[in-house]
Amino acid sequence: MISYIKGELVDREADKVIVDVQGVGYGIFMPPNSMNMLPGIGDEVKLHTYLNVREDAMQLFGFLTRDDLSVFRLLIGVSGIGPKGGLSILSQLTTDELRFAVLAGDVKAISAAPGIGKKTAEKLIIELKDKLDIEEMIHPASDDAISSNPSGNGEIQSEAIQALVALGYGSTESAKAVRATGIQEGTVEEVLKEALKHMMF
Repeated sequence: MISYIKGELVDREADKVIVDVQGVGYGIFMPPNSMNMLPGIGDEVKLHTYLNVREDAMQLFGFLTRDDLSVFRLLIGVSGIGPKGGLSILSQLTTDELRFAVLAGDVKAISAAPGIGKKTAEKLIIELKDKLDIEEMIHPASDDAISSNPSGNGEIQSEAIQALVALGYGSTESAKAVRATGIQEGTVEEVLKEALKHMMF
């Protein structure tokens, strides 16, 4: 098992990078949005990796953070989504955007990834809804929030998201706007009012 690769970034290709580790060049597949965040050629990089072993090939997939790698592992655990499919999804959506899409049941956003159909996206949402840190994405946990209202906030946030969707906003952008309010206590109306302000900027 190769947990990570640390070495000199020596080349970039369309869908992968080459990292030199003591004279050995490792070809590592990455999401394009992550590749864009890498330093320049010749600089040192550290990538958290997943090794996919097939009968005809061994492939390394690399990610900038452990969280990205963790979400990738969850994706390829869904029936019908292999490593290339998982990479395709994370090329279309960041891990946070994927969490929002799963929370909101946004099949359209997930199926926009090349090679991912509607049925696969629906299956992904069902299987990952309880595995991804969805509640954390709506409102980051804090000691005050946990002690004051451990269960009510999530319901209020969800109702606010549903209200925004009913107004015609996309489910993913609605979830982002609700999270951006930072409101830990209050009514659905208060959350909705603040979320709408974020929608306008």
